[in-house]
Amino acid sequence: MSLSLTLKAFVIVGGSLFCQTALAETAVPYHPYLTVAARPFQPNWNSLTNYQCPGWFRDARLGIWACWTPQCQPEQGNWHANRMYLQGSKDYQYHLTNYGHPSKFGYKDILPQWRGEHFEPDQLLKFYQENGAKYFMAEAVHCNNFDVFNSKYRPWNSVNIGPHKDIIGAWSAAARKLGLRLGVSVHNGGWTWRWFETSQRADTNGPLTGVPYDGKLTKADGKGLWWEGLDPQNLYEQNHAPGAKPDQANCEKFCRRVTQLWDDYRPDLIYFDESILPMRYLHVSDDNGLNLNAHFYNSSLQWHGTNEAVVTAKILPPLQRRALVYDIERGKAAAILPEPWQTDTCVGDWHYKRSIFEIHEYKSADKVIPMLVDIVSKNGNLMLSLPVRADGTIDSDERKIVSDIGAWLNVNGEAIYDSRPWKIYGEGPSNGTQEKGHFDGVKDMGSKPYTPEDIRFTSKGKELYAILLARPTGGKVTIKSLAEPSLHWPGKIGSVAQLGSTEAVKWTRDDSGLHCTLPRNKPCDTAFA
Repeated sequence: MSLSLTLKAFVIVGGSLFCQTALAETAVPYHPYLTVAARPFQPNWNSLTNYQCPGWFRDARLGIWACWTPQCQPEQGNWHANRMYLQGSKDYQYHLTNYGHPSKFGYKDILPQWRGEHFEPDQLLKFYQENGAKYFMAEAVHCNNFDVFNSKYRPWNSVNIGPHKDIIGAWSAAARKLGLRLGVSVHNGGWTWRWFETSQRADTNGPLTGVPYDGKLTKADGKGLWWEGLDPQNLYEQNHAPGAKPDQANCEKFCRRVTQLWDDYRPDLIYFDESILPMRYLHVSDDNGLNLNAHFYNSSLQWHGTNEAVVTAKILPPLQRRALVYDIERGKAAAILPEPWQTDTCVGDWHYKRSIFEIHEYKSADKVIPMLVDIVSKNGNLMLSLPVRADGTIDSDERKIVSDIGAWLNVNGEAIYDSRPWKIYGEGPSNGTQEKGHFDGVKDMGSKPYTPEDIRFTSKGKELYAILLARPTGGKVTIKSLAEPSLHWPGKIGSVAQLGSTEAVKWTRDDSGLHCTLPRNKPCDTAFA
């Protein structure tokens, strides 16, 4: 039987159990009509591998992420709250100069200075949606352990201190108004326990040698101070010897907070900054994470009638990739993966770092777009982080990046949204020169530029999209994978069209490939169809 293919585009781009009985009070009550069969996920891998990634995630392809917590107040980047306690580091010196010595003015004292006075979630999310984002993720708690939601279990939160606002509540309301899917990220499953161990130290030289930093302060030390009544150990979690393993009370507290976050705000996605399960890297039992995941899936099934939940985690073995969505930090897959996956990466540093803006060193749109194309061709999504300034805004360089991506997607989004991988993800020299990523997979952006022979494929029904990652000299391109006859497409090609152009594409096909001449007029600057 002869098959016909329409080649639409080339794009040229430069359970219900939680921590045993301790968390029963935070469980979502199931409606009486729900049977055991209607809540099938149990806290074990055999049960969780029945998970099916929801269609909304597979279709969305592009999300935007805001890492916005009090650590943005100094505008010194993602590890500032940890490194400000490392004598001799740039972060320590910045803190000393701008705030004082960390024995007298520690990270906790930065919290009330974070106001977010220009935070306008409705406007920002509308801007993201208008420029192509199909889902949005907000950081709910970073390793700095400050909850930016109305936490029942963490008095160090954004309702009580700083902005005096429910930040996740505000993000959630804005996303729901626009019909955006909502994600939340959680980074303190075990990281805080170790991350703030630097706050237990003291200077090893200078006038305050041996004077402890503020990491071991207790509630009793706050009498007469702004934080009277609050226990710093509920923030720093340093009532332990460095290197000790978290106790069960700490694990249960974490599970309570995450369960409340899920139940109260009902996100569609939850991102764990963990390998496989929360707290696993500290050699804590998997039971806590398995219970959480079963609860997420079962409650989503209750809310929606189908499981709409996405839970992402990192460095997943094959079995776990069937139970969770595999996330690759600052990297991507080397080939098409059978299950949907996600890249999370940032245009700069995760938390806002002023110096990156001042020297204009963000990833530009012409770097992000080919990365997006490569990811989608391999069955992945891109979660792109845009660091948010202390006041709740993004800077002018970030706005331009988003606008440029949006302009490209306005022309070429047909090849991205709702698409699926083809038989192969692409062709060209970049296929054989992929560089190992820092965390997993391969680098999100390789050190070598793409060539005109580097092509990526996506598909939708009977249509195939061939996406070129560099502009060919003279506007002529040969797609070798579509030679006649082709193992990948042995049938006929019905037509070839350029997205964003009404001009006809001249093309021929022979045993060396599909030969096309691009129309002279370009529909956009960054990419061409």
